[in-house]
Amino acid sequence: MGTGVNRLWETAMGLFQFGRQETARPASGTLAAFLRGYSIEVMPRTLAALPDFRTLLPRGTRVYIAHLDGTEIADMIGAAARLRTWGFEPMPHIPARSIPDRAAFADLLARYRGEAGVREALVIAGGRANPLGEFHSSMQLLETGLFDRAGFTRLHVAGHPEGSRDIDPDGSDRLVAEALAWKQAFSERTDAAMGIVTQFAFEAAPVIAWADRLRAEGIALPIHLGVAGPAKLQTLVKFAVACGVGPSLKVLQRRARDVSKLVLPFTPDAFLTDLAAAAARRPGDFPIAGVHFFPLGGIATNAAWLAERGLAPTPEN
Repeated sequence: MGTGVNRLWETAMGLFQFGRQETARPASGTLAAFLRGYSIEVMPRTLAALPDFRTLLPRGTRVYIAHLDGTEIADMIGAAARLRTWGFEPMPHIPARSIPDRAAFADLLARYRGEAGVREALVIAGGRANPLGEFHSSMQLLETGLFDRAGFTRLHVAGHPEGSRDIDPDGSDRLVAEALAWKQAFSERTDAAMGIVTQFAFEAAPVIAWADRLRAEGIALPIHLGVAGPAKLQTLVKFAVACGVGPSLKVLQRRARDVSKLVLPFTPDAFLTDLAAAAARRPGDFPIAGVHFFPLGGIATNAAWLAERGLAPTPEN
């Protein structure tokens, strides 16, 4: 998390100091090819307010279900069941610090499998400052072996291309790197199907460099890159600061320099243009396996943006 109102205010004020011409959007076919197979995130209360996801997203889309502290387990399981009924692949967050004990953890997994057909999960430490019980890290949950016993077939873990002050307060990425190395080793010794989903960023080159560095260090888990969906600039700033987005905030600073664009939604076109171009230059060697959207401006807005770029649900969906 960020450092609160003062930091948010300072960042917002700093947005008006820089500027650069944004990259032009690529041909829709190029972008569509790069985005195909994307995933997206939703909260249970958001899902409850929507009549049917099938009009928004292609069937089979992986949908992460955010588990914020205080969310009722029944609401999480209900959201997963609804997504499964509609033909999507639900992937709920499993936050270690919100689980009281091993028995409660086993029961949670059994309910997800039995009541909602869940077989995938994003395993995270969670946002609580103080653990509710005996678990404080995603590694502890993985070590229990309970995911395998419950019949889960895919587990994703968190990645931080710009580091995490919550994990490495000194600004390094030492502990983050050690955790990913442990998870890579875990996947190898257990044959668990695993992947990394990252915090969102706004600049392609540093993210690609980070992914290349992970590969060089022997971390081969597929990377699903976090992307902030279309949203108002103020909304993006708020979430970026709260989530600890770092150097790539300068992309928002460049955007804010153009007064004519301040009232327009910010879209990830420039970011994804650069990524798609880099992927095209490195066929078979690009270190980023897919894209994961954080729909900060709303699911419907994100879905409409994707549809405009050739990724609308097909009639059979």
